[in-house]
Amino acid sequence: MARVAVDVPVPHLDRPFDYAVPQPLADAARPGVRVRVRFAGQDVDGWILERAAASDHPGPLVPLRRVVSPEPVLTPPVLALARAVAERYAGTLGDVLRLAVPPRHARAEQAASGPAPDAPPAVPEGPGPWADYAAGAAFVARLAAGDAPRAVWTALPGPRWTGDLAHAVAATLGSGRGALVVVPDRRDVDRVEAALTAAVGASLVARLEADLGPAARYAAFLRLLRGTARVAVGTRACAFAPVRDLGLVAIWDEGDAQHAEPRSPYPHVREVLRLRADLEGAAALVGGWSCSTEAAALQEEGWARPVAADRGVVRARWPRVAVATDADGDPAARALRMPHVAWRAVHDGLARGPVLVQVVRTGYLPGTACQTCRRPARCPHCRGPVSLPGGGPPGEPRSPECGWCGRSLPTWTCPTCGGRRLRARAVGVERTAEELGRAFPGTPVVVSRAERTLPRVPPGRALVLATAGIEPVADGGYAAAVLLDGDALLERPDLRAGEEALRRWRAAAALVRPAAEGGLVVVSADPSAVAVQALVRGDPAGFAARELAERAELGLPPAAALATLTGPADAVRGVLAAAVLPGGTAVLGPVPLDAPDPARAPDAEAPPVDALPLGEEGTVRMVLRAPALHRTALARSLRDAVAVRSLRRDPPVRVQLDPRDLG
Repeated sequence: MARVAVDVPVPHLDRPFDYAVPQPLADAARPGVRVRVRFAGQDVDGWILERAAASDHPGPLVPLRRVVSPEPVLTPPVLALARAVAERYAGTLGDVLRLAVPPRHARAEQAASGPAPDAPPAVPEGPGPWADYAAGAAFVARLAAGDAPRAVWTALPGPRWTGDLAHAVAATLGSGRGALVVVPDRRDVDRVEAALTAAVGASLVARLEADLGPAARYAAFLRLLRGTARVAVGTRACAFAPVRDLGLVAIWDEGDAQHAEPRSPYPHVREVLRLRADLEGAAALVGGWSCSTEAAALQEEGWARPVAADRGVVRARWPRVAVATDADGDPAARALRMPHVAWRAVHDGLARGPVLVQVVRTGYLPGTACQTCRRPARCPHCRGPVSLPGGGPPGEPRSPECGWCGRSLPTWTCPTCGGRRLRARAVGVERTAEELGRAFPGTPVVVSRAERTLPRVPPGRALVLATAGIEPVADGGYAAAVLLDGDALLERPDLRAGEEALRRWRAAAALVRPAAEGGLVVVSADPSAVAVQALVRGDPAGFAARELAERAELGLPPAAALATLTGPADAVRGVLAAAVLPGGTAVLGPVPLDAPDPARAPDAEAPPVDALPLGEEGTVRMVLRAPALHRTALARSLRDAVAVRSLRRDPPVRVQLDPRDLG
């Protein structure tokens, strides 16, 4: 008989089922292969978890319908990881396996695995680029010796981080083990893949990302599964790659929101890799130019050690940072949202090379208000924000449009005062580029947009404008960078506002030349803000440690376990009633999440929660907070409660453990 995990999205059926194995399928029905089985009157997919001689089921067993493929796509290490992730995030095994194992592609499976792999690279001699980091040489030496060190790495600026990662991977391969590297987006995958190819050879590297398409993605998966590739590089799903003899798991820019999976059970790559390192005894490298509070927690509990450069090296490699204010009263600077210090940095920097300007918001004028009463402008159809797009002829009025439903609103009228004119509440990157182009005539202006290939930066005088995360790399580095609208980042109603602002600023500063070469970064924000001070001092680790200490005092994650329940109010209350919560769990809420009432003014205050008629159709969110030691117990209790309600066919409730955002 075969024990099968059936792929059905029902929590109360999250357990293996026993099936008989017909004699013609006996050889192909191995653990890890895909099968089709009869379940609840229909044919469904599943995975064989194990073969056994007998079953505990008292009656006759239903036979397997067929073996979909002889490939054992679910390896024992990945199965153990999937179970651990499901338990950690109160999910089901089926949900995790859908993230871990790509859909089958028959042609890719039948094709050859690709070129014969290169010989494993020799262990690199010496620490290489890691010599610039305190404890860096020891980290690489332990990788080369087959050990499993864990490090939180604060990288030095510039494009060299890809070479640092490749060197660590080469040291791991030299010890006879495999490695995987997870990065936020496809552009970073391009950079790391090129560095790995140069370091260990193209045949040993497999790229895993959704943009490849089904055939290429499955072919890369099979290369890793069959052992013809030893290194996996890619985005979120790469954390589950079937790398043989795994020796190193690495994540770059670990604070990036793209590492948080938007599909159930909503795991974070950082936590998945931590679980995998523990299960498989692998080394771990948690890196970036900044440091998240969760990475600080890994160091505080002793799971990882810091790897960072000494203060002298940091001062020599990073640009100088200045804080801009509008205290000088320059009217021209204020018109461009740029105080005199920022204006001077652009002017002087252009004489030495390209200058980067980071803008918080995309678009032209993404936020508008009534010119008469100053109330935020809202779409009369969906209550979305009204924006003014760019691209029209200079001097001609542009027709406003809704940022949610996309409707054009040429006759927009304020419902409060009847005004017809709009004013800007927020300025986007397109409008900023237009203003700077007029201010610096004859200077090439490059606007970076969220496309696969970022624009090339001219080698000489040029203005480059971009939002966070899509700043193109300039050969030799930028002469200067100006970080606009810093207060808008810091004032967001988000627990991670300061942490995220510092991460974005450090990523932009890393593209600027060192201070000894005239590199300057100017940030336009409140100079008393803790994140701004950390940027000036070049101390992201200190900022993260301080944030962690403050959250521990307030009982906030990662110092505490947090879970959110989202769904109809009665269903959320039902989950709470069915759950046996661990001791010390605080229940916060509910908070209504329904769309605003169209009859209510856009900026009117919401009524108190107790006054809302929260029936079965009212969507609410409940927050549960428990001591960090009870994180596993909290997840288990919620998973059991959801399974009980699933058995009764009650309305579903979305459960998230340690969500990155609470908004």
